[in-house]
Amino acid sequence: MEKIHVHQGLIILQSSKHMAELIPEVRSNLVMAREDAGVIDDVVGVPGRITTVDGNVKAFTMPEWGASSHMARMVLEVMKHDPERRCALNLRYNTVVIEICEKLGLKVSSYNRREEPEEQHKIEGKTVSWGVEQAISSLGEVPDIIYHTGDWGKEPIIALIGHDPVEVASMAVCMAELFHVRKNKK
Repeated sequence: MEKIHVHQGLIILQSSKHMAELIPEVRSNLVMAREDAGVIDDVVGVPGRITTVDGNVKAFTMPEWGASSHMARMVLEVMKHDPERRCALNLRYNTVVIEICEKLGLKVSSYNRREEPEEQHKIEGKTVSWGVEQAISSLGEVPDIIYHTGDWGKEPIIALIGHDPVEVASMAVCMAELFHVRKNKK
């Protein structure tokens, strides 16, 4: 069922005229975990990630179990605090997007990758868990948006957290549309 839900979310993302503006250089992934998820293989993602072609969002493969390690780790960490929040999508960081999220009433929190303890930083994949814990601790609850402003060689990213891929994809498209309008007003 999770594969079908992620596929439905991909259809929503790919149908947006402006979603490509929020796809980061590292590309995006839309993930959804099983209810009882505990490991990366319990999370559906898009192999090869979601990219852009001629200004449009494109996923070239169907969702698969274990296809995303980075976003899967994020969802698994979030689920430790709220098991109902089983879905996430990473987006391009922009201060305007953060402002839009706040105006939409989304709960926003962040972490600073430069403050990560050195012993934590050395272990591949630990930054995500540490960052999610920092963002949740800072807000006092699981946010809808977790972002960081990058570090040496690391692109700044926004993660949109939700209950299911249709909800997350629909919110991302809304954010992209508002971002496009705001960007073109200047």
